[in-house]
Parts: sequence; structure tokens; C-alpha cells
Amino acid sequence: MNESRNWFILACIAGTGWLLYLLAPVLTPFVISAGLAYLGDPLVDRLERLRFFKWQVNRTTAVLIVFLLISTVLVLALLIFLPLLRHQVQNLVTSAPEMFDWIVGTALPWLQTKLGFSTFELDAQSLTEALKSYWKEVSTALVGVAGTVSRGGQVVVAWLMNLVLVPVVTFYLLRDWDKLVEGIRTLIPRNIEPVASSLCRQIDDVLGAFIRGQLMVMLALGLVYSFGLWAVGLDLALIIGMAAGLLSIVPYLGTLVGVVAALIAAIFQFQDVLHPVLALVVFGVGQSLEGMVLTPKLVGDRVGLHPVAVIFAVLAGGQLFGFLGILLALPVASALNVLVVYMHQRYQGSRIYLKEPETAEDD
Repeated sequence: MNESRNWFILACIAGTGWLLYLLAPVLTPFVISAGLAYLGDPLVDRLERLRFFKWQVNRTTAVLIVFLLISTVLVLALLIFLPLLRHQVQNLVTSAPEMFDWIVGTALPWLQTKLGFSTFELDAQSLTEALKSYWKEVSTALVGVAGTVSRGGQVVVAWLMNLVLVPVVTFYLLRDWDKLVEGIRTLIPRNIEPVASSLCRQIDDVLGAFIRGQLMVMLALGLVYSFGLWAVGLDLALIIGMAAGLLSIVPYLGTLVGVVAALIAAIFQFQDVLHPVLALVVFGVGQSLEGMVLTPKLVGDRVGLHPVAVIFAVLAGGQLFGFLGILLALPVASALNVLVVYMHQRYQGSRIYLKEPETAEDD
């Protein structure tokens, strides 16, 4: 009987995975809406506790306020950010071939001389031609995407207005979020409900640290890096700064990539020592803010995912289910992380783990 039940559970899991694979394009906007609702629910709960004189803020009013706030922030971000991003992408496309020439013709020979690699022969012309050829294909795609997405504020607003499904579903999910959570809780068998509720709270803590807290840290770092590099005078400040901020979800990866890219761009653009040093100062200030202010305030000491687990989850989700898999990667990885910790604790308290070794007297 138990064996049949186990095979039935495995079949249900496999069927669910196959169904998700087939319905990935349809489910994607619903997953986006669920993510936005999850991010906005804590703010809605706080607004519900507010009282203006004798008027108590109800759930629908709180949802409307949060919904309008999220929509306004997204629209303003697109109207401001996309034109700037497109301009910097065009600058990158224009300056990249010259940067390739400088790296291959000046920077690498200088490194060869300083590091004593005089016996190493570098075919600069072939390498330059290969880089230029590859960059021509990439830049064409980048400009095409940027041109399609951002051709003015009116087009962005019209594009957003056409995405009716995500705002509508987000609104209804936000309004009924607590009811949905309670409905799911009531479906859990009573004998395992306390344990399941405890695990769900732990999963929510991990998700809160990685989705609410870490995303805010990433955005804040991206803005700090971008503004700092812009103050230094770097032409590619926005691209480098935001890329470093987004990659900071993996500790030290964003800083490493940002520092290398900023140094190369600053040396190529200014041909001096001062501006690369200023770029290093920007990243040093950003790291200090992250360690002393942003992470303690926004993420706290909640248990998060290991950086390797984050990378693997995102790559595996994208490989299996495309964009939907990328959206679901962190929630699924967070849930699995909590379950693994729980199973490890149960194992350490089991008879298998605590059983004393047999001695000769027992024989």
C-alpha cells in the first residue's frame, strides 16, 4: 500500500512538472502577478492597521493604494530608465570596437611586458577581428531590442497599457491574498498542519530575505554605483553600475565584475590614473554601505540561500522551463532549502543517527 502511494506521489510530481513545461507561456504572467502580490502584501497589511479618525482602512482601499504606488513606480522607472539605458547601449556599441583595439594593442602588450610573458606570442590582429565580428552580432541584437522597447515615453506607456492581464491579476491576488493563504492552510491535513505552517513561515523568511530584502539591496547598490560612476564622469556609468548591482545577488560577483569593467572603461576613456582610482573609491563606498547599512537594515540576519545554490537554481530553472523557470527558481530553491534543513534536523534526532555502536559485549 505504501509503495503504491509513493509511486502515485512521484507520478503526480512528474505530471505537474510536465504540465508546467507545457503551460509555461500561459503561466508566466500569473507568476509575475503572484510575485508582485507577494511583494505588496506586507505593505497592504500595514495599511489595513491604519485608522484615520473613525475610519478604518479596509483591504480593498489598501490594495488600491499599494497597486497605484507599484504602478506609478514602474511607469516612472521605465520612462526615466529605458531612454538612458538605450543611450548608453548605443555608446557602448560605438566605443566597443575602439576599446577592443586598445585592449589588444595596448593593454595586453603592456601586461605581457610587466609580467614577463615575452615568450608568449599574441596574434593581436586575429583576436581583434574575432572580437569585432562577435561584437557586431551582439550589438545589432542589443540595439534592436533597445529600439523596440524604448522609442519614447508614449510607446512605453502604450506597451504597459496593453499588458492588461498582469495588473488585473495582481489586483485580485493582492485583495484576496490572505484568504488564499488561509484556504491553502485549511486544506492541509490536521496532523501535519503545525509542522507545515512552521515550514511555510521559514520559507517566507528566506523568500523575504532574497526577494524583498535582496532585491532592494541590489537596486540600491545599482543606483549608488551608477550615480558614483556618473559623478566620476564615466560614459558607461549606468550600464556598469546597474549590472554590478544586479549581480550582487551573488556575494562579491557584482563588485568584481563592476570593478573590472569600470577600470577598463575609465582607463580607456580618460587615459590617466585619477579616474580609475575614483572608480575604485565608488565601489569601496558601495561595499561599505552594503555591509554596514543596506544588508543589516533590509535583509537582516535571516537565513538565506548559498550563492552556489542561487546560480544553480536560476540556470536549472531557465534550462527546464525558460523564463517561467527563472521566475520560479528562487521560490522553489528557498522551499527546498528549508525542507533540507528540516530533514537534516529530523535525521539528527532519529534512531538511525543516535544509535550507539555495537560492542563486543553485545555480541
